[in-house]
Amino acid sequence: MPSPIKLEFSEKYDDEHARNYLLKHQDNLARRLSHRRDEQLARLALTLAGEPGLVLDLPCGAGRFWPLLAQKSNRVIIGADNSASMLKVATVAQPADVVKRVRPLQTSAFDIDLPDNSVDSIFCMRLMHHIGDAQHRMAILREFHRVTRDSVIISLWVDGNFKAWKRKRAEVRRRNKGEQDGYQNRFVLPAATVAAEFEQAGFCIQNSLDFIPYYAMWRVYVLRKR
Repeated sequence: MPSPIKLEFSEKYDDEHARNYLLKHQDNLARRLSHRRDEQLARLALTLAGEPGLVLDLPCGAGRFWPLLAQKSNRVIIGADNSASMLKVATVAQPADVVKRVRPLQTSAFDIDLPDNSVDSIFCMRLMHHIGDAQHRMAILREFHRVTRDSVIISLWVDGNFKAWKRKRAEVRRRNKGEQDGYQNRFVLPAATVAAEFEQAGFCIQNSLDFIPYYAMWRVYVLRKR
């Protein structure tokens, strides 16, 4: 049954957008360095989570974390995304020896097409900063709680750092000038709000890892299912 929740940005990923998304993290030095830092944090998070053997990568996008996830030789990877185009691009763009380790699954984070307690860990990078509605975030977190047996690795934007302060100041400046914000699909959340929502969904925070402490908004959380 299709998910009752659909987000506006999720409809944009046709084949062309999916290919552009793949290239986005490779097109200049800054983004390549950013990707390497993402991988460092993801590798550490997987270690802290106990090197889970069955991982649901959702949303997997163009599969940029598949080579990292495949570094553990006996790990089973379910590469899931709401977009059929993303899955198609991922299975072509990533190394063939990695792709054969991945089970593709087209599904929504709001309604995951897997049974209860079916994976060891859910690996969710670069989704939650798109979710501004607290009820939508809670729907995703509760679905994660249903599907994982043990842990969730999740990234999002939090406050309490220079970039978040700078972004908030720019938003205030635009409002003071009477400029319209328009459609927004990226959100900075108070760290206290994030912690409370994790708790409400049935998780406890094992660890948090900052992309660049006190500077960058990105934070990776390792959550344990209570």
